[in-house]
Amino acid sequence: MIGYSSPSQSGIMADLGLSIADYSAFGAILTLGGTIGALVSGAIADMVGRRITMWIMDLCFILGWLSIIFATSAWWLDVGRFLMGIGAGVFLYVAPIYIAEISPQSIRGACTAAITFMAYFGISVMFLIGNILTWRPLAIVGIIPSLVQLLGIFFIPESPRWLATIGLDKEVEASLKYLRGKNVDISSEAAEIKDNVESLQKLSGSRYLDMFNRKYAHSLIVGFGVVILLQSGGTDAIASFASSIFKKAGSSVSFATATMGLIQLPFAATGILLLDATGRRPVLMVASAGTCLGNFLVGVGFLCKDYDQMKQLSATLVVTGILVFSIFYSMGVGGAAMTIISEIFPMNIKGSAGSLAIVCNWFTSWIVTYAFNFLFERSPSGVFFIFTIFSGLMIPFVAKIVPETKGRTLEEIQASMTLLN
Repeated sequence: MIGYSSPSQSGIMADLGLSIADYSAFGAILTLGGTIGALVSGAIADMVGRRITMWIMDLCFILGWLSIIFATSAWWLDVGRFLMGIGAGVFLYVAPIYIAEISPQSIRGACTAAITFMAYFGISVMFLIGNILTWRPLAIVGIIPSLVQLLGIFFIPESPRWLATIGLDKEVEASLKYLRGKNVDISSEAAEIKDNVESLQKLSGSRYLDMFNRKYAHSLIVGFGVVILLQSGGTDAIASFASSIFKKAGSSVSFATATMGLIQLPFAATGILLLDATGRRPVLMVASAGTCLGNFLVGVGFLCKDYDQMKQLSATLVVTGILVFSIFYSMGVGGAAMTIISEIFPMNIKGSAGSLAIVCNWFTSWIVTYAFNFLFERSPSGVFFIFTIFSGLMIPFVAKIVPETKGRTLEEIQASMTLLN
């Protein structure tokens, strides 16, 4: 989805006669749809449950891909991209929340980070086969995972924590038994979930404005701060327009994108293990330092193009910088950020606060993605130095404000963050 726009850029622009502004709109409209999807994701997930919400998400993906496959104009491309954006906005909320709510605390970080790994697997596939297939067949490949997942949702249990919020106590135990195994004693875990939900419901209702109560300030600052800094560091812009970045640097686009696609997977797999082994905070800080370095190298690389005696270094530095960024982002920034967002909000404000955090994510992504091509044409080095600053700001933010959530139940994490206020 995000990785589709990079390898397909030249083909779509040539076949449909799109300008840079048209294609920038196509790339950025995903984030507009994502903002809308995020706005409604929490309410839908709280109303009908996590499973049905994921089913709706997959329908958006399927309809979006079909619109792109059969597109004959920019309008149909934008409609398809917008629908996929809605699905992606729902996905970024409901998928990590669902995984966090069903996973044992000892492997919760790894399970949640696995979502990021699979996302990078999809981007890598797009980058690799995008060098072989034209944009329509590439879109056909893109629709396959959504079709598979649409069927797979019928075979997974509902979140026991969501079931507890609507008072289905027997279903809570049945879901936990399905997840933990029939012979595992789930009585203490079920009791803790029910008690936590009951105490939160007594504490306040579930109105949208409840999340702005002072007691939740810490959770909101962490959630919104992480996603804003994440996107301001250039994440989606680099993934969406990698081909044009490599082309501008004078490097081989096919070689660079293939390398970028291949190199992300082993490091994303490493990140899954690190989150539960070392904790969320150290992984996020070290990985952010790496993305900061990657952006800086790209900025220096484009700066070298302005000097004749240093032009030969330009392509090497740009490719190296993008690869360094990709390695550290896939190893920790994306997975750690997604894991933290899924863990910090109490159940009574999880729908409203979680969806608003994802809105912030998509809105920031839209600003960065839409502005990228214009800023990149004007000053390639300047835009990456801006990304460097925001990537670097993540380090002190995490060090000072973000709590460690490794090895703690969701109830313990959320209670401690609420009590801080």
